[in-house]
Amino acid sequence: MLPLSLPRRAGSPPRTTPSNPHQQLDQLPWDASLREDLVRWAFALPGVVEQPSGISVPGARALVLDEDEPAGPPEAFMVGREFAHFHPEPDLSMHAILPPDLAAEAIDAGWAEMHPVARRGLIPPTAVMLFAPRDRTELEVVESLLRASYEFARPA
Repeated sequence: MLPLSLPRRAGSPPRTTPSNPHQQLDQLPWDASLREDLVRWAFALPGVVEQPSGISVPGARALVLDEDEPAGPPEAFMVGREFAHFHPEPDLSMHAILPPDLAAEAIDAGWAEMHPVARRGLIPPTAVMLFAPRDRTELEVVESLLRASYEFARPA
């Protein structure tokens, strides 16, 4: 996986809930096509199947590495083979497992925050909330972060 050089996310971080369910409360995209394009792109990744999340709220759509695909390290997954999921409306954020260096970079650049359950040590510390993209430029950055999560879930 190529290292990313993330631009700084504009503005202040969105408000989020401090515990489960971990949700983004504001700064949601006004253009529904952003969400639709991101979801369509993510579920078209080779070897990814869509399933209900095994760890999130009802209606969350999980990105799961197909059983026929070789898997990366256990710390690349939230539960089973789920490496990321989309939250249902009105919260359009995502949770994903990122490689350790990238998780820190995404948090520092304002694109993500550590999951509160990860802070308690119950899931990998690289489990982050990726904030919902507000425009096409942010969509590209969020896609690059989801791709990194996908690549982390697959063997090198």
